[in-house]
Amino acid sequence: MGQPESREHHESAQPELPPGQRLQRGWPVTHYGPVPKFKPDRWEFRIFGATADGDKHCWNHEQFSALPFSTVEADLHCVTKFSMLGAEWGGVLARTLVELAPPAPGVTHVMVWAEYGFSANLRLADFTSERTIFATHKGGELLTAEHGFPLRLVVPHLYAWKGPKWVRGVEYMTADRRGFWEERGYHNVGDPWREQRYSYQEEPGDGPEL
Repeated sequence: MGQPESREHHESAQPELPPGQRLQRGWPVTHYGPVPKFKPDRWEFRIFGATADGDKHCWNHEQFSALPFSTVEADLHCVTKFSMLGAEWGGVLARTLVELAPPAPGVTHVMVWAEYGFSANLRLADFTSERTIFATHKGGELLTAEHGFPLRLVVPHLYAWKGPKWVRGVEYMTADRRGFWEERGYHNVGDPWREQRYSYQEEPGDGPEL
């Protein structure tokens, strides 16, 4: 299911910071654009694209909130060079959604879509990591709007821009294509342990085929 992530368990095996990162006390607010206003009666989460059954799968906010709740303890590494260690994230595992709405056999990547058309592309193996989670809570408390309420993706082994705030859906893809920040010069993979910050650092195989 796609290419395996290179250092998924590095954080637990070696608790030191990735290269170029600094320890952050607290949780800074970083995002592009305005904070969207949450309207629960209009909110919908979709999985679409190359699904196994060819259909689009949708959950309203009440239905999504009723999905199995899990917790993950994981670090958050921002490309702006701060790292927040040992946070507890609560929400729905990406694997749970993949089980409910399986991808077609040829799917290699996903595009995670958020408010205002924001997007982030991921290898399917990164998306289905056991610690990738659609978070609704941090430290047992609901996320604030500034930090992504009602839903943000957390992909602990990649830089935090790969986990958008205010997520609204996932597109299954049979070929890779760049998301919002990847189109604007950020690395297509984003492994903090390899310090993959910018597209000029990409090696053959890191980005979409031209």
